[in-house]
Amino acid sequence: MKKKVALIGSGFSSLAASAYLAKAGFEVTVFEKNTSIGGRASVFRKDGFMFDMGPTWYWMPDVFEKFFADFDRKPSDYYVLERLDPAYKVYFGKDEDLTISGYLDQILALFEKEEPGSAAHLERFLKMARKNYGIAVEKMVYLPGKSPLELVNGQTITRVNQFFGTIRTQVRKRIKNKKLVQLLEFPILFLGAKPDNTPGFYNFMNWADFGLGTWHPKGGMSEVISAMTALAVELGVNFKTGIAIDEIRIENGITTGLVAQGEFFDADIVLSGADYHHTEKLLPPEYRQYSEKYWDKRVLAPSSLLFYIGFDTKLPNVEHHTLFFDTDFDIHAQAIYDNPAWPEQPLFYGSFPSKTDTAFAPEGCEAATFLIPLAPDLEDTPKLRERYFHKIMDRFEDLTDFKARDHIIFKKSFCVNDFKSEYNSYKGNAYGLANILTQTAFLRPKIQSGKVSNLFFTGQLTVPGPGVPPSLISGKIASELIQKSSA
Repeated sequence: MKKKVALIGSGFSSLAASAYLAKAGFEVTVFEKNTSIGGRASVFRKDGFMFDMGPTWYWMPDVFEKFFADFDRKPSDYYVLERLDPAYKVYFGKDEDLTISGYLDQILALFEKEEPGSAAHLERFLKMARKNYGIAVEKMVYLPGKSPLELVNGQTITRVNQFFGTIRTQVRKRIKNKKLVQLLEFPILFLGAKPDNTPGFYNFMNWADFGLGTWHPKGGMSEVISAMTALAVELGVNFKTGIAIDEIRIENGITTGLVAQGEFFDADIVLSGADYHHTEKLLPPEYRQYSEKYWDKRVLAPSSLLFYIGFDTKLPNVEHHTLFFDTDFDIHAQAIYDNPAWPEQPLFYGSFPSKTDTAFAPEGCEAATFLIPLAPDLEDTPKLRERYFHKIMDRFEDLTDFKARDHIIFKKSFCVNDFKSEYNSYKGNAYGLANILTQTAFLRPKIQSGKVSNLFFTGQLTVPGPGVPPSLISGKIASELIQKSSA
């Protein structure tokens, strides 16, 4: 008889785990509190406009390929993938912007133009980053984070200095141009940490950026969710939406299933892709692994204030992905990590997918998402949201020389309180735990509970870390641990 797995949540990590477990012969049921599948990768539709409410960047395409290959599939079996060129645009100030090509040879030429001699430095830096990427993807990120010995192999030993040095030190050692430095430090934002607090080994993110390129699934990231859902259903996974779990039932130190809306759902194994802290709150106190004090001391990746805006015209002087780095990054970072507060002059990001994909907006219109990284658990009020909307729009209009506010049809905001209510997110974080040295690999919350033998976790608060590709990997790791424990 098949063993039953009850899976909480339907984000990327949960969908990945459900597919692997179903393929391995388990009877898998996914419980999702919201009415749609995808977790944070949800979709907002209004008046012919469409917005990816969660992830908008498609990096590390090889990880997606590996996932589908495990089921004898390819991403192209489900969605059309396009390499963006330009990959993105960065504003550093009025009339100071750089457009980043989707191809490395042109990026090298841009560096050389901005700082003579820097192309050679970038090539050497990326050679190291590419090797680290290979080690990370082949040797490290698919490991379960059970022991520090997982990190010890012939290749990592020779790079031990990169674990104790920082990205910032590496980047600034040879390249001095401020704009180029910011370009090289920017990918670390995907790890939810500061460049001066992120191990140098993580320069593999620079290879993900310049080497592997920035991609776009036609129809948006929701197409990836749809693909993974279709695969899971094909493998026999059952989905139950609109069901919020109230309790993980424990008897004699073993979970017997889930309680939702007064109904009991029996299970031999429970796997949670929901927020780790929230999941432990569903357990009796004696079965929780981590105290409130423990969680409060974790360094969280940022939360965000987001605006989803429909414009009645096309917006000039922006690309599909556009970064606004016209203020001091270090000062903004201090407001996130060191002295949590609303930043006075925030950096922000704009996604304009209708620049390259007609699915996102009616003809002649533009769909735009603006994101401001914030410290988690800040005060979140309509007044603050509106104040920061005008802060960034003042700068956006100045930098792009266009009165965008005159063309707004509608706007919707999403912030700390929404992350808490919609996703049960601890302190309203958007990206999980920051990938700093003291929260790497075996130092992250464990995938397998140490107190309940048949309870497991997956997602961005556990191994390997924040981001969509790591979430796919987390689902695979969790499924492998479940299979091993059930053998």
